[in-house]
Amino acid sequence: MSDNIEERAATAISGWLALPVWLVLLAGALWQVFGNIALYNRPPAMLGIVMLPLLIFLAKGFIILAPNIAAVFTFFGRYAGTLRDDGFFWVNPFYQRQRISLRVNNLNTPTLKVNDRAGNPIEVGAVVVWRVADAARAAFDVEDYATYIGIQSESAVRAVVSARWYDGDEHGHNSLRADLDSVAQALADTIQEHVALAGLEIIEARIAHLAYAPEIASAMLRRQQAEAVVSARGRIVEGAVSMVRLAFEQLERENIVKLTEADRVRLVGNLLTVLVSDNETHPVISVDKAG
Repeated sequence: MSDNIEERAATAISGWLALPVWLVLLAGALWQVFGNIALYNRPPAMLGIVMLPLLIFLAKGFIILAPNIAAVFTFFGRYAGTLRDDGFFWVNPFYQRQRISLRVNNLNTPTLKVNDRAGNPIEVGAVVVWRVADAARAAFDVEDYATYIGIQSESAVRAVVSARWYDGDEHGHNSLRADLDSVAQALADTIQEHVALAGLEIIEARIAHLAYAPEIASAMLRRQQAEAVVSARGRIVEGAVSMVRLAFEQLERENIVKLTEADRVRLVGNLLTVLVSDNETHPVISVDKAG
């Protein structure tokens, strides 16, 4: 198939119109052959002898197509068109035909080990939903379009994953784990670019498995736990400071006690110790009562 040929409709007629004509001709040929022998005890007519093999050959033109099944025809090595309609048809009996499924397919890529943008080895697998959009290209431009999309999908997964960080950059952007929608869109677009040559359409692509490789999984887990602890401690300290500020404001507003600068320092230290510490504490605060 040359590069400038794209899918076009094949010439076909309804099989329900061609079948009665074929049956009438077949009955006439059989009469010419066997009627003369049975009724008139005469040799079969030459017309009947010629018509029988011709009609058998013409019967090769009948074709039945189920929904979402296309037939790609070639005529002595040249592309002759594609029939996409379901039903019963008659086409040129000289056509060579190849059936192509137009139904939606799922492809599960194998679990691949890929380095993310930071160089960390991760395991990733994807699910690709695809179908044939151009049956002629699928039939003639690649050797085996099902194998072709499998290889191209693995290549696209490697390209998308290696361009991003597992947990995002220093600002949390371009994350494989958090930006699932953008990763899925980038993966679908990349695969589509790779398989357009084969006339395939990518309906959806998404990450189905994502994890650190076993050799660094424990180290990354400890790092994530440490980051979580630091983040939690930061929130605790932020809340504790707010509570200390409220305590000072309320003590001063209601004139409960008079605090010297040294008392303020001790009170801040004790309050922060009570609020931030994981263990039970018993602070002692020395203050002067208001006169």
